[in-house]
Amino acid sequence: MTHVITTPAHQADVAQTEPIHAALQAKARLPEQHIVDAGFVDADLLVTSQQHYGIALIGPVRPNVSWQAKTPGGYDISQFQVDWQTQRVTCPQGKQSQQWKPTVDAWGNPILPVQFPRAQCRQCPSRHLCTRSKTAPRELTLRPQAEYQALQAVRQQQETEAWKQTYNRRAGIEGTLSQGVNAFGLRRSRYRGLAKTRLQHLLTSTAMNIVRMVAWLQGVPHAKTRVSRFAALAPEPDYV
Repeated sequence: MTHVITTPAHQADVAQTEPIHAALQAKARLPEQHIVDAGFVDADLLVTSQQHYGIALIGPVRPNVSWQAKTPGGYDISQFQVDWQTQRVTCPQGKQSQQWKPTVDAWGNPILPVQFPRAQCRQCPSRHLCTRSKTAPRELTLRPQAEYQALQAVRQQQETEAWKQTYNRRAGIEGTLSQGVNAFGLRRSRYRGLAKTRLQHLLTSTAMNIVRMVAWLQGVPHAKTRVSRFAALAPEPDYV
């Protein structure tokens, strides 16, 4: 372990990604890839991690949960062609948007609301695949270009075997967390206050590094992944 960060419990994981990168940069310990769980990823971080720190942030992003994405043949946002130069969006039926108004959302993040012509949407034969409104036209909310493209790219990549093989390395990180919890009492703070808890975390991580180094020097093999009692009840496959 090369860095430890201790925060109040209510702080979101995603707010810690950039500070972690900044701290690793100060120590000259930046990785080429940072494999994280879903809580540490968003579209902005996919872009800024690469731009500011040269890090490929690898973690599962939230899938498109719109009803269009769940409907066979539905017109979800990935079906629309975005022309960033002319600030126009073309729908699967070839119709172009008429409104493109950059603004910010409730959290101050830049967004691009896009709206299609009402008359064309009302006459569209595929309207049932696009919107559930009886009269209003289809509206989209895009992120800025770099974030939008990064998010769409990762959504496609995380369905591939190559991405899954890379992300399998996350198992080593989860194993480290499991060792900290089960062997070093990582989930329980012995003291009150953030400063004392951070000191405990620093000492715990140091102890884990020492234990792992000794195990490596002594050639101790890695422990096998535990099998739950329920999974152990499954019959062994018959091989012919």
